[in-house]
Amino acid sequence: MSSSNSKNSPTNKQPALRVIPLGGLHEIGKNTCVFEYGDELMLVDAGLAFPSDGMHGVNVVLPDTSYLRENQKRIRGMIVTHGHEDHIGGIPHHLKNFSIPVIYGPRLAMSMLQGKMEEAAVTDRTIIQTVSPRDVVKVGQHFQVEFIRNTHSIADSFSLAITTPVGVVIFTGDFKFDHTPVDGEYFDIQRMAHYGEQGVLCLFSDSTNAEVPGFTPPERSVFPNLDRHFANSDGRVIVTTFASSVHRVSMILELAMKHGRKVGLLGRSMLNVIAKARELGYIRCPDELFVPIKQIRDLPDRETLLLMTGSQGEPLAALSRISRGEHPQVQVKPTDTIIFSASPIPGNTISVVNTIDRLMMMGAKVVYGKGEGIHVSGHGCQEDHKLMLALTRPKFFVPVHGEHRMLVCHSRTAQSMGIPADNMLIIDNGDVVELTPTTIHKGVPVKAGIELLDASRNGIVDNRVLKERQQLAEDGVITLLTVISTDGVMGAPPRVNLRGVVTTADARRLSVWAEREIGWVLDNRWNQLARNTGGTAPEVDWVGVQREIEVGLQRRLRRELQVEPLIICLVQPAPAGTPAYKGRADAEPDSRPAPRGGRRESSGREPVIRNHAAPQRVVGTVAVAVAAMATASATATMPVATKIPVSAPVDQVVETKPEEPEMPANRVRRRRSTAAS
Repeated sequence: MSSSNSKNSPTNKQPALRVIPLGGLHEIGKNTCVFEYGDELMLVDAGLAFPSDGMHGVNVVLPDTSYLRENQKRIRGMIVTHGHEDHIGGIPHHLKNFSIPVIYGPRLAMSMLQGKMEEAAVTDRTIIQTVSPRDVVKVGQHFQVEFIRNTHSIADSFSLAITTPVGVVIFTGDFKFDHTPVDGEYFDIQRMAHYGEQGVLCLFSDSTNAEVPGFTPPERSVFPNLDRHFANSDGRVIVTTFASSVHRVSMILELAMKHGRKVGLLGRSMLNVIAKARELGYIRCPDELFVPIKQIRDLPDRETLLLMTGSQGEPLAALSRISRGEHPQVQVKPTDTIIFSASPIPGNTISVVNTIDRLMMMGAKVVYGKGEGIHVSGHGCQEDHKLMLALTRPKFFVPVHGEHRMLVCHSRTAQSMGIPADNMLIIDNGDVVELTPTTIHKGVPVKAGIELLDASRNGIVDNRVLKERQQLAEDGVITLLTVISTDGVMGAPPRVNLRGVVTTADARRLSVWAEREIGWVLDNRWNQLARNTGGTAPEVDWVGVQREIEVGLQRRLRRELQVEPLIICLVQPAPAGTPAYKGRADAEPDSRPAPRGGRRESSGREPVIRNHAAPQRVVGTVAVAVAAMATASATATMPVATKIPVSAPVDQVVETKPEEPEMPANRVRRRRSTAAS
């Protein structure tokens, strides 16, 4: 299959419609797409994804929106297909970086988005407009969008018919063909067929279940299986599912009323979604069905249902905290029946399995897995895809929303429905699909990637920070504390401290290596790092000194020990004229050649043994930098508990201990352990 169609490449200057996915390709989540014609841009959805195991401390993954920030004056509006987090979760963050004139979307999605925007304080950056089935909105001068009702695992979900100057594009969004929808809102198959009769230029279709044969079962099919587990439970029933799966939540509440159980809700997203859905009429139940979680434990277990978040094993979700015994109101009982009415999102399987194991070890009965029939997907399978292709009969086809193998499988299904391989593209995030009435091909790609947010959803975790976190997790950290005078002299033995580093090298050997690296930097890099400005002391680039020492020591550890820990060098500046520390007598000379422009040769330096000062303790937030700072001659004039500026995030307070008396030759001094100190 060709991913680029040279045969169909345009040979004239006819303007092309450009469709640019910034997320949702070769992955699950952060669905974000740009439609561009002339000088106008229209966005379709802006979602988020969840971090992988290696993204330490990352809470949310968003697409890189550099292209949108660079072209924000061309943005005319946004279209939202439905209210799942992987389609609307990124909007509040994006609004902090650029404004969107107007956002059109279904009532439930817009209600949920409004709350997110208020929380992020960005309500003044856009205007929200709600739409109904078959509503048509105009975005800019070139885009006319009709909202076509589809069926999905959330209420109020739409596919889009986008009329452009080059033809009609159908953008399915997430969908399946559910002929018995829980809310009675049927897929508008007639309208989709209407556009197929009129002529569809290109179909962009959801590929999530492209590998699965058959039709996706209807949402209502889980009702009898849930009903059976409710009836067979003599204790509490605890159910976890996606908070945004409004149809599933509606059925669970219906079963609670049927079996005479009061409902306690746990998890902020569960509370918010149910409140919004009840307000809009998507969930109908009496107020007295719900009981505050602090009071529900006073009810008999046989009359209790707990509905909560945590179906994906999220560490801070309600069920995960319960499984670790950390929830203040709810503890697991051996009589509990815990139902996972959801399947793990790719990447979350291990977290979900660990949560199930912990709950089982507490004695609860846990119901999970496909064999129980308590969950169905909201995405169409192969027969759903064939029906969509048959209804729309597109000239060109582009599979979206899925991992690469899913896109490939979906394209094969399209070929089986008569679409030539030359008329479809398999694309990645940042690729540009250029469409004219007669051609489809790839254009010049735009920048795409990811932005990582920490738990505050405000701070960006850049590549450098993420790499440092990975180094900490995999190889530990080494801190190095050294004294260097403003005239480029090492004034004290460097002190090395290890945390989480597995190595066969002893502390003395590491200290010798550190001396070599510091000496080499002072001998060969000082002229580039220190500049005489005519004042009493030269201007020293202490950050550059730190970096040179860190890089040199990291290179040596990688070569000698095959480890790559994070290295943090703290330099204590000392005044010019500080006596030089000459190094250990057993230190081997550094054989590396001095670079051109170096300061002086170090190989001629004779190592000299000097009496070391008594240990000093560094008090501060960098607790691992606990070490001596100077020789006896250097510390003789240093006051006790003097605060000294260090080229580090915080000042370090150095306390000088008095000299200890010499130990007799036949006695062994015992070092206090780090834990004891």
